[in-house]
Amino acid sequence: MKRGSLLIIIILFATTGYSEKKQAVGGDIITVDVKKNYSAKKDIILQDFMDVEYIALETNDEFVNQGFVMDIGKEIILVRNRNDDGEIFVYDRNGKALRKINRRGQGREEYTKPFIIILDEDNDEMFVNDIFGQKIIVYDLFGNFKRRFNHKEGDGSLFYKDIFNYDKDCLICYDLSNREIAFVLISKQDGSIIKEIKIPFKEKKDFDVRRIDEASGMTYGASPGYGRSISPYDGHWLLSEFSSDTIYEFLPDNSLRPFIVRTPPIQSMDPEVMLLLRLCSDRYCFMETVRKVYDFDTKRGFPKTFLMYDTQEKALFGYAVFNGDYSTTKEVYMSELMPVNHEIESWQSIEAYQLVESYKKGELKDGKLKEIASKLDAEDNPVIMLVKHKNRQAPSNSPHRGEL
Repeated sequence: MKRGSLLIIIILFATTGYSEKKQAVGGDIITVDVKKNYSAKKDIILQDFMDVEYIALETNDEFVNQGFVMDIGKEIILVRNRNDDGEIFVYDRNGKALRKINRRGQGREEYTKPFIIILDEDNDEMFVNDIFGQKIIVYDLFGNFKRRFNHKEGDGSLFYKDIFNYDKDCLICYDLSNREIAFVLISKQDGSIIKEIKIPFKEKKDFDVRRIDEASGMTYGASPGYGRSISPYDGHWLLSEFSSDTIYEFLPDNSLRPFIVRTPPIQSMDPEVMLLLRLCSDRYCFMETVRKVYDFDTKRGFPKTFLMYDTQEKALFGYAVFNGDYSTTKEVYMSELMPVNHEIESWQSIEAYQLVESYKKGELKDGKLKEIASKLDAEDNPVIMLVKHKNRQAPSNSPHRGEL
């Protein structure tokens, strides 16, 4: 396998090569000074700007898992564990266990690890992204092999870190290590490149910090964690190339228009301050800045600042988001929300034992979450929280998704 970092980025710089249309959250391009201290802070309730749905994943002798959601459709939920056991758990949309699939192995029709799994309900298929094998294997929803194809090669490519269901024919992918064109649309049939999406930047920036041990000659790396490279937004896609100063919106006509612009330029900073996108709703856009410094001796670093742009006030604030289904202050950490598709913006798991404890303490308000918690055992599978846009219908060919 090619060598390269498995660590993740998200930074920005670009000056040319986009549509002249002007748009962003609230109609204006958002500008973020990554060095500025935005001292004003807002406390907001998640349910005030997003819809929330809870799904209890059925637990039985065959279905015990960590509830790591890969993708969600209209009828199917795909879940895996965070380790390398190769298990794929298929649930229906209400959380009922349907079947378990495991095609882990070294054979042509097998995967090393189901890093990402993309659901295509229209064709009753799932695409398993095997980053260690640098390939995508396609199965039906019962685990029967259908076909396979390789990741993009050249320009320093390593593997597709992010993949979403773009439309009936294509997947949209991001290769973190590609030095030239990291975003591509690929064919669902054979993986061929349908469209290369060029985000202009001067020099490719690494997301991680590395140190070479002089005694052993080994290289060590540290990363600030997961950052969204591709985000569903209002039926379109937000693309974050980590070496660019601009987060773009990728439109159906294949044009790009600026969405968020950072200052000062990433290319001018040492150490760099990265801007990570988290979630954009109709009113708020959540992000964070990360300073690219890390002490390998203390294992501490990557200081962060959490920011939110309010489209009504057209200003940036610090923030805290709370779950309105708790009677106590229960913060929702936006950096932990994982993107899904245009219908379900994000998901997050809640451990069963935590819900059982909250229920016993009387910390849950009357409603679906409290009802679920009242029937849980502390050893059950996690409960999945789905975060959805209010009053928004999914487009006819909406995408789907999992995570790192």
